[in-house]
Amino acid sequence: MLRDGAYTAREIADILGLKVKEVHEHLPHVQRSLSGSARIIAQPAFCMDCDFVFKDRSRLTTPGKCPVCRSHRISEPLFRIENKGSGKPAKNTLRS
Repeated sequence: MLRDGAYTAREIADILGLKVKEVHEHLPHVQRSLSGSARIIAQPAFCMDCDFVFKDRSRLTTPGKCPVCRSHRISEPLFRIENKGSGKPAKNTLRS
């Protein structure tokens, strides 16, 4: 699924019938189980009011508020799997 496109944790949870918290717990395990040729890429969350990008955030969850404007309108990070070095989605797919 993550090889076909980018999804938020909420979308992944809906598709797989999990809770969002469970998705956040499983993503590091998925990263470790990928072959050395693929990796999880996270498109960082951003503030929808001032466009601040949470690029240095190491946690996979959505931030609570923007440190610049204090808005709570924060986009969710997007996750996808791609081949290392190519910038292209990985070929072999894991389907649910």
